[in-house]
Amino acid sequence: MREILRFSTFLVLLLTTLSCSPPQSGTKAVGEQITWPDSIPWWKANNLRTMQTNLPAYEADLNVDSLINDLKGFSVNTLIINAGGIMAFYPTQLADQYTNPFMKENMLGDVIAKCHDNGIRVIVRFDFSRAHESIFERHPDWFYLSPKGVRIRNDDMYVISINAPYEQQVLFDIVGEVIDMYPIDGIFINMPGYQTRNAYEGVYHGIDQNPYDKERFMAYSGMKLPLVEDDKDPAFQKYQEFKKYTVDDLMKRLHNVVKAKNEQIAICTYMGNYVDIIRHESHPSGLPYWPYSASDNVNNVENSYPDHIVSNASIQQISFQSRYNAVEPEESAIRLYQNIANGSGLDMSIMGDFQGNEDERSYEVFREVYAHHKANEKYYGRYTSSAEIAVVSPGYWPGGERGQEYRGIQLMLKEAHLQFDLIEDAQLPKLGNKMKGYKVIILPEIVSLDGGALAVIKAAVAGGTHLIATNKSLSGHPEALLELFGAKAVQPDHDGAGYYLAPENKSIFKSFDLQSLIMFKFNLGFYNFDQADETYLPIYTPGRPGPPEKIGGHEPTGYKAVAVKHHPASKAVLMPINLGRLYYIHGYEEHKQILLDMINYLEPNISDLLTTNAHPRVEAVLQKYVENTPENFGSQDEDGIILHLVNITGFSGNTFFEPLEVRDLEFRIRCDFQPGRIFTMAGRQPVEYSMNSGYITFKLDKVGQYEAVVVEK
Repeated sequence: MREILRFSTFLVLLLTTLSCSPPQSGTKAVGEQITWPDSIPWWKANNLRTMQTNLPAYEADLNVDSLINDLKGFSVNTLIINAGGIMAFYPTQLADQYTNPFMKENMLGDVIAKCHDNGIRVIVRFDFSRAHESIFERHPDWFYLSPKGVRIRNDDMYVISINAPYEQQVLFDIVGEVIDMYPIDGIFINMPGYQTRNAYEGVYHGIDQNPYDKERFMAYSGMKLPLVEDDKDPAFQKYQEFKKYTVDDLMKRLHNVVKAKNEQIAICTYMGNYVDIIRHESHPSGLPYWPYSASDNVNNVENSYPDHIVSNASIQQISFQSRYNAVEPEESAIRLYQNIANGSGLDMSIMGDFQGNEDERSYEVFREVYAHHKANEKYYGRYTSSAEIAVVSPGYWPGGERGQEYRGIQLMLKEAHLQFDLIEDAQLPKLGNKMKGYKVIILPEIVSLDGGALAVIKAAVAGGTHLIATNKSLSGHPEALLELFGAKAVQPDHDGAGYYLAPENKSIFKSFDLQSLIMFKFNLGFYNFDQADETYLPIYTPGRPGPPEKIGGHEPTGYKAVAVKHHPASKAVLMPINLGRLYYIHGYEEHKQILLDMINYLEPNISDLLTTNAHPRVEAVLQKYVENTPENFGSQDEDGIILHLVNITGFSGNTFFEPLEVRDLEFRIRCDFQPGRIFTMAGRQPVEYSMNSGYITFKLDKVGQYEAVVVEK
């Protein structure tokens, strides 16, 4: 799938090479600043260059003029700064809003006024997940209570219960007070929703048994609040539904309160309903590090919530326990470039003020990337994906073994330079027409789907979209397994350590001409494929692992690792094996090639969208774009395509180094228009190209950390 372009075949094409033409009259030159009218809600410009100063209480006396100078030096156009919730950074008059003991009365007002004087928007931060012990002493029934009667406490702050009066009423009083006092541009709600663990200590405490939660759940369901999280328990299943309902209800009420005061105040938090800006976070999450975090987050939100703006924050701290140590500058750069390549703005969250910060190593990265975005703003933020593959994600914050399967599948596609969209499983019912437009849909251990989502998948298959499912996907739906794949689960949970897969059919598994057995570990399910139309990859027993003189004895189990079911207009492939997780953890290319060979079998021309000789760790993101200017707002008339290249060659698996400069890159891209000009955005250089039979070909001499090739109509 990583086709090396053979430029001997392009020599004839190069005889008709076209040079880049000058900009057409009337178009804005690169670097020219764009002014958006007040008639368009400010956040919908999708040009955010955000910095969040997460202030400790003792930094409430920051130097406002110094802050403004730093923001301007970093080309920031949006600031997120503390306001209230856990503690007030302003002179509150509310009895149940604890005041920061270091609070300077005019600090927040001065920041907002001086930011506005310098063209910088201000989003104020609230965190209602915790409240001070003085409030707990007056209202202990407002706070989290574990099944064992334990409170969650961090120093002098206690975790709140979402259904108690603090969040149901005091929250609105605090937000309303700030809006009435200051001309803010937005509100950001940190850590919304239900709490089950002490996030700052990593300790799980269980389902909140607060009396308000018990009462409201009983009124909602007629059931007692469950004590444990058990997916098979009807009460817990109902509780999951209840949590979504109550969080949505809270956000709906907050939306109504805020918008009644000022329609131009943006609402930002980590969910999709009743918000204007969906926020996400890239942060270290344990080994192996995930270098595609920002692409993962932005791609997922952009394609799952197409009517929203996404802002993915690069969290500088290494962990909650290591707040004063930032991630490596090279990782910061990768995250920021991935943000804008995938359709987000820029978003960076640091601990405290910029001056005197404990870790300033990434400051030069901020300056460079934010300045680049500012200079090229019209080429960012208005994208339509070119992808013909969709990968369904197991939720908004994928984690655990399912998250590893999901990331491993992404890693395989990224390294092959195959373009794909990420779609959150819960959003599938709203995206039926979109899903029918893909050539291939991949389910990476999507164990169960609700009825609407499953109907969307079936409709896509009926309409001609191929389906690939891995590991225990749809094992919660035996009827769907049989209908879609002709499969019945015999032993879906089975330790595959020591087993082998045999790629016997070399016409399908073309990558294995020198290999007869493929090692395996992790889950390797045993399924009955009698009603499938094709089966591949016989599974062999572990045999004798040693001593060397005695190895062997591997025998066919009678089971296969791949089943293919023919549908009138498509095929559905089930691979009940932990293929993605195995590649994510160990990175053996043989496991990647199983998936790539199956994709090639289903849709041989899918890689023709983009072929290149670029290194597998040069991330390639191909987007259709509309110039992001006020006169184009709402337009669907595409102005061309952009190929973003993010160089991740400096990533070693557990360390981020400076990337290696990659040279002599060759590209062939499917293109349905005659380009007016092609140029590099970062290097500001024209690109010579050839066009033949709907494909453009071109070369780049070198790419450093990042480059974008703009193909204008």
